[in-house]
Formats: sequence, C-alpha cells, structure tokens
Amino acid sequence: MTSQNTADNVEEVRTLPSEIWVLISASFVIALGFGIVSPALPQFATEFGVGVVAASAVISAFAMMRLLFAPASGTLVQKLGERPVYLTGLLIVAVSTGACAFAQTYWQLLVFRGLGGVGSTMFSVSALGLLIRMSPAHSRGRVSGMYATSFLMGSIGGPLLGGAVVGLGLRAPFIIYAVALVIAAAVVFFSLDNSNDTRGENDSAVPVLSLRAALKIPAYRAALSSNFATGWAVFGVRVALIPLFVIEVLDRSAAVAAIALTVFAVGNALVLITSGRLSDVRGRKPFIVLGLVVSAGGTAAIGLTDNLLLFMAASFIAGLGSGSMTPPQQAAVADIIGSRARGGPVLSTFQMTADVGAILGPVVAGAVVQYYSYGAAFVMSGAVLLAAALWWLCVSDTMVRSKAAESSA
Repeated sequence: MTSQNTADNVEEVRTLPSEIWVLISASFVIALGFGIVSPALPQFATEFGVGVVAASAVISAFAMMRLLFAPASGTLVQKLGERPVYLTGLLIVAVSTGACAFAQTYWQLLVFRGLGGVGSTMFSVSALGLLIRMSPAHSRGRVSGMYATSFLMGSIGGPLLGGAVVGLGLRAPFIIYAVALVIAAAVVFFSLDNSNDTRGENDSAVPVLSLRAALKIPAYRAALSSNFATGWAVFGVRVALIPLFVIEVLDRSAAVAAIALTVFAVGNALVLITSGRLSDVRGRKPFIVLGLVVSAGGTAAIGLTDNLLLFMAASFIAGLGSGSMTPPQQAAVADIIGSRARGGPVLSTFQMTADVGAILGPVVAGAVVQYYSYGAAFVMSGAVLLAAALWWLCVSDTMVRSKAAESSA
C-alpha cells in the first residue's frame, strides 16, 4: 500500500504543469542570489564611511519599500496580469542590484537598494498569483510545499556561496546576482510565453476577487492573522533576538547563533513538502493549527532555557511547526481565490501582514527584553502564534469550500 501511494505521488508530481517547475526553479535562483548579496551588503555600505546604523538602514530600506509598494503591486497584478508584473519585478531587482555594484556614494546605494524592494514585492505577489492559477486544485498544498522548499534551500545556500564570492570583491556579488536574475527572467519569459494559464491575462472575462469580498471570508481573516504571527515570530523576532540571546544568555559565540538559525531551517525543510501534500488530502486547517501550536511551543521554549542542547531542540521544534503550517496556509489562500480568479490586492494584503509582523515583532520584543527578559519576549511571541491558532479553530476548512467551488464551476 505504501509503495502504491509513493508511486501515485511520483506520478502526480510528474504531471504538474511544466510552468510550475519553472517558477520553482526561479524561486531557488532568486533566494540563492539574495543570500549571495546579504553577507556583502552591510560591509559594502560601510565602505562609504558610514556607521552601523546607516549600514543597517540599507537593509531596512529594502524591507520598507516592499511593504509600502505591496498595495500597488496587487493593483498592478489585478490590471495587467501576473506574468508581466512578475517579469517586470525581476528586471527591476536585476537593474537595481546591478546599479548597487556601481554606486559611488552611500545615498546612491540606499536608493538603488530601495528600488530593489519595489521589484521584490512585484514578483513575489505575482509569483503567488501564478502558482494559484496554474496549480491543480488537488495539488495546491503540494505545490506550495515545493515552492517554499526551493526558496528555503536557496536561502540556506546563498550566504554560504556569498561568503566565497566576497573574495572576488564587495561589488562582485551584486553583479553575479543581477546577471542571474536577467537569466531567470529570460527563462520565465520564454517558458510562460505560450502557457494557457497566462495567455489572455488582460481579458476582462477573468473573474476578480476583491479585497473587500475576501475580508468577508472568515478563513481569509484567519490567514491574515497567522501570516502576521509568522512574520512576527519567525521572520522578525527569531532573526533579531536569537543571535543576542545566544551571546548574552547562553554565553556562546555568534557562530552558535548561525547554527541555531540553520537548525530551525532544517526542521522547516523536513516537513514543508509532506505537510503540503497531506493538506491536499486531509484539509488545510489541521496542519495550520498544528503547525502554529508547535511553533508557539518551540518559540516560547527558546527563551525559557539556558542549556545549549535544549535551546537547539527548541529551535528545531519551532522550525518543524513553521514548516508544517506554511504550505497549507498558502494553499488555503489559493482555495479562497480559486484557480480561475485573479486577486492581486488579496495576495498583496496577505503578504503585507507578514511584513508588518516582521517589522513590529523585533521592536516590541526588543522592548520586552529591555524592561523584562528574553524569556518574556519569546513567550510573548509564542502567544502571538497561539492566538492565530485559536483564530483558525473558529473557521471552516478552505479545502471543503474549494471542492464545492470546483464542482460548481
């Protein structure tokens, strides 16, 4: 029985549209290149004679422009379609990244990097829209898991490769990433050029799901809450506080913090594809709730230990929880929009909640650390994740709604 199920899974993966594999491959290249640039960027900024705060502002400018331009990206997807916005976003990031390599002043670097944030939100919102439109309804969770895994693998490998590339000079990573993005854009352009799923994107007959209509759906509101919680705890607090916690509480080096972040990523990667696949069979809600609860427990436990092994175990558990809920959550949003509709603002708002969480989380948690303790900050972040899990318990599973919609279409 097990071998038959495995054979069925392999056959289903083989029958996925080739365009999906193109987007998955492009996701890996994008994440890999981003990781290549990341180690060089702060150091490159200091070459212009600025301090740590100004160097950090270059990174913040990218994130802030992503957040500010997200609503416009959703509107562009709604009006122009996913494919042209995706390609334009890739090229904007390519040009802005290449320009960073030739920046002559700090302010030029700041502006060029900020423009990259505009392109980044364009291709991330449109990529999710493309995946929704091209993924078979019965494989949305599986596709979401594979897409998230490819991005995660690129994110892990990028900094490692970036450390080696920096040896060629601080400007070299930007040039390499820019060239890689141009190649990725060309591959996507020709691969999706004749796709039935992207042809006729400007056709007024394509149904549209407005943000107002989506907000009336309880599951969408729950998805916004869980994505905000993920941004807060996973993308924000984890990255900002774990290095400080390792040094100040565990009395270990920064290298141990890097290992802890990797342990989290390993736990994440181990369950991404499996949770996505199972959510196609058993529904989105169970895995979203389970993932949020597990991630909440792991996050809270991180701040309540002074033992290195227990700390690493808690990081691994938090990674397992995050990986368990990410693909089903994305698939749930896909269920809500449907494969025949377009929902640019719906997707951009979903993305923005994670960005807002990632911005607010470190600030609030940092204040809690300053006035109370690291334990209180991590427990609070776990509580944010747990609140999102409780919210999901109060709504219906979106996969049931998706099947009904598909049968009535």
